[in-house]
Amino acid sequence: MARICAITGKRPTKGSIINRKGQSKKSGGIGTHVTSVTPRKFRPNLQRIRVKLPNGGTKRMLVSVKALKAGLVQKA
Repeated sequence: MARICAITGKRPTKGSIINRKGQSKKSGGIGTHVTSVTPRKFRPNLQRIRVKLPNGGTKRMLVSVKALKAGLVQKA
């Protein structure tokens, strides 16, 4: 199952881990330098909850916590 929010459509996004080495100029060094860039993923905070549907039924869905806090979903 794809990790996508059923309400907001949030999904994992790509990013990078950037490793830097050296002393910053601010603290008396010659500056920091990038030594490696590693790919990573930012995953949304999804919860599997039972949701009340408009027709009166219930269904389990993956919903982001942001949608839950905003009140976009009614828990069953």
